[in-house]
Amino acid sequence: MSESFEGNAQAIQARWPQLLERLLAEDSAALQADLVEGLGSTLSISGIQLTSRHDRTAEARAQAASLPADSPVIHLYGTGLGDLQQILLENPALQRLQVHILNGAVFALVLQLLDQQAWLNDPRVELGYAGDLAEIQLPFFALPSELVLADDYNAKIRDRLVSEVHLAFNNRDFVVDSPEVAQRLQSSAELVASDSDVAQLFGTQPGREIFVIATGPSLERHFERLREIRAQAQRPLLICVDTAYRPLLKQGIEPDIVVSIDHRISGLHLPPEKSAAITLVYLPMVDPQILTLWQGPRYVGYSASPIYTRMREQLPKAQLYVGGSVIHPAVDLAVKMGAEQVILFGADFAFPMNKTHAGWLDGELGPQLGAARHWVLDGHGQRVRTQLNFRSYLCELERFIAGHPRVRFYNSSRDGAMISGTTYHPEFSQ
Repeated sequence: MSESFEGNAQAIQARWPQLLERLLAEDSAALQADLVEGLGSTLSISGIQLTSRHDRTAEARAQAASLPADSPVIHLYGTGLGDLQQILLENPALQRLQVHILNGAVFALVLQLLDQQAWLNDPRVELGYAGDLAEIQLPFFALPSELVLADDYNAKIRDRLVSEVHLAFNNRDFVVDSPEVAQRLQSSAELVASDSDVAQLFGTQPGREIFVIATGPSLERHFERLREIRAQAQRPLLICVDTAYRPLLKQGIEPDIVVSIDHRISGLHLPPEKSAAITLVYLPMVDPQILTLWQGPRYVGYSASPIYTRMREQLPKAQLYVGGSVIHPAVDLAVKMGAEQVILFGADFAFPMNKTHAGWLDGELGPQLGAARHWVLDGHGQRVRTQLNFRSYLCELERFIAGHPRVRFYNSSRDGAMISGTTYHPEFSQ
């Protein structure tokens, strides 16, 4: 045991004894750790530098400058080498610095190598594992290196942090004054005015079981059972997202409702030929040509996006929740229709079974499997490949579920991402 670790351990023992027990159980010896030198030096874990190798203090000051100087509370995600903690604590306006560990083994290793007692002993500091909390705290700074190195236990919070950091970039296609957005909304205005308000569907299925069907690869395992259920006289209501519509029809499964929100959806995804008995629920950014050709009933609503502000005032319709993916309004619709329990099919948010989507070729609906560089934990506790936007969509669905405790949510598969707030369905998830 190094001299640094003894002092650090004593500081943690005095304030957070249970936390020290957890840190002592971390396997820091398994880490691939190297000293990296430049004008200064830093620690590299699996090729990821924890800090600058040239001037750690200057880097920490630049990071601190991005945070509100007058905030009495700051949340720091990642422990680094202790540099940012020290800089933040120089601010007399700071009353509490909550440090959230993103990788327990990395922090345990740093405690062995460097003296961290100065910030550990500061009474304004609170320390804990990020994964102990269900949600991120604001305002925050997340150390970039530890967003990459986050361990399995803290992965859910890592995903929320990355989603929050990328929020402005993800919304770049939906600028309020974009000419493309304005043109699409203008072209759909007449249909929005004449089509039924989605609110007319709210409350029409009280207590009913509703299946919400997405396009994840695990959906393929359920085609046969869904076909059997669809043929029953007394059955759940079937709501599917737009990209699941064609694969379902191909399998002889006719959904009751299709939900579409994306301006990129075309007739390839929503062929109109067999749609006479199927309800389409849409947002105004959907291609008007798709809407015109649809043979069944059409219902329209809005999301909370500012792109719909003016149209909402001129043509009032109800609102559905959208968190980046069509899965969100589909689930929200099920809840607002009165569902007592919702079973999710194909809601994988990942690429299990080395596939991207059910019923589509690799890359037809977006990036190819080979482009997946990120991961989430599946229902077996294993890492499964995914992409960043899928992780963001998962975060938003989990937040929605947490906000509706009276509805029971079931996941039909363990092969995709584990969805917090859901229970694995005893029949479908076998």
